[in-house]
Amino acid sequence: MCARKAPSSEEAQGFSYMPVFLKMSIGITFIRPFARVLVPFTLNRKRRVLYSTILHRHMSSKIPAESYPKKENTSPEQLELDGWKITMKSSVQEGVSTVSSAKDEDPVAATRELIEMWRLLGREVPEHISEEELKTIMECDSKSSKKKYLKYLYLREKMKKAKEIKKEMKAAAREKAIQDQLLETTNQDKQQDFLFLRLWDRNMDIAMGWKGAQAMQFGQPLVFDMAYDDYMKPKELQYTVSQLLESEGWNRRDVDPFHIHFCNLKPDSPFRRELIKRYGEKWNKLLLTATEKSHVDLFPKDSIIYLTADSPNVMTTFKHDKIYIVGSFVDKNMQPGASLAKAKRLKLATECFPLDKYLQWDTGTKNLTIDQVTRILLCLKNTGSWEEALKFVPKRKHTGYLEISQHPQEFVNRIKKTINSFPKGSLNKYTKKK
Repeated sequence: MCARKAPSSEEAQGFSYMPVFLKMSIGITFIRPFARVLVPFTLNRKRRVLYSTILHRHMSSKIPAESYPKKENTSPEQLELDGWKITMKSSVQEGVSTVSSAKDEDPVAATRELIEMWRLLGREVPEHISEEELKTIMECDSKSSKKKYLKYLYLREKMKKAKEIKKEMKAAAREKAIQDQLLETTNQDKQQDFLFLRLWDRNMDIAMGWKGAQAMQFGQPLVFDMAYDDYMKPKELQYTVSQLLESEGWNRRDVDPFHIHFCNLKPDSPFRRELIKRYGEKWNKLLLTATEKSHVDLFPKDSIIYLTADSPNVMTTFKHDKIYIVGSFVDKNMQPGASLAKAKRLKLATECFPLDKYLQWDTGTKNLTIDQVTRILLCLKNTGSWEEALKFVPKRKHTGYLEISQHPQEFVNRIKKTINSFPKGSLNKYTKKK
């Protein structure tokens, strides 16, 4: 048998390390399945230790710096525990006080604070909110509905500001144009000498006011019957007031104006409220008569003529000694003949304009607006010409004016018909006998 060689020192050392390496590998393979459970456990433990140290430092920093009487048997751990109890009690009391204050707080103030917070965050919130809008916000159920309503108010306020800025810019541009025009006129006046004086707006206003004052004393009355407010809707009443304002303006600018009367104008009527709203402060300065009385109580019945489109009597000439009554209403939905029925009930004379005599009427009713009737009466009063007065009738309602030559031709045709109605030879026998 062959004898084996004895292992060297290096080989002997390697053999000595082998069991240790095998033990480590066996231990790693044995521990590997439990690593997934042990590693999170150790990490969580470290986190808890870290959180406890942070909380301990935070609570120790909140301990009030008060000098407690030292006791002989008290330890530092007991002092830290007492301080921690004191801080916890104070924090609980502060929380209770904040909750009670939040309960006692007004919901309106809380809503305002919420809106202010959203404004500071840069959200679309209006600057000014009324009490009614605030109540509407409080009634919203969800936060999204509140945001939508606030956005709507923000956009509306933005549009209003834009309109105001645009209006201010227009006013500034208008003032600048007036100033430039005044500068041009002054420069022209310096360069040229005029024979006539320049009439300014204030002089024109004074002149028209003087004419209105004279009309109130010596002018012919023109009455607007305001007793039809119950027959109209609010929109129709607004249209009627607009026509009355137009009529008053045309009358004020006329050469010989009427003395306007607003009869049957009750203090609490919609007509009066709308007129005061439109005129504003100028209502008390108007040169006209507004009264609650009826036109029958102010003027004699035999001098009154009620103008209505339903009247069978055609107006031939303008009478300067009569008092014309115009019904103040927009007759879109009213029953036809309402003003005629009222005039008959009051036993008043009625007339209508001779539209068929002078105009080739095409389509539509023969009812005219209040301002058109006023301008026709003013023109008749000054000129007496129906051709000139009926120019204020809208051209969309008629195809043109009847030629004056047609009237004699009609007269000739009537004569021919009467002559042809006689039997033949009867006229010759009558002449022979003579």
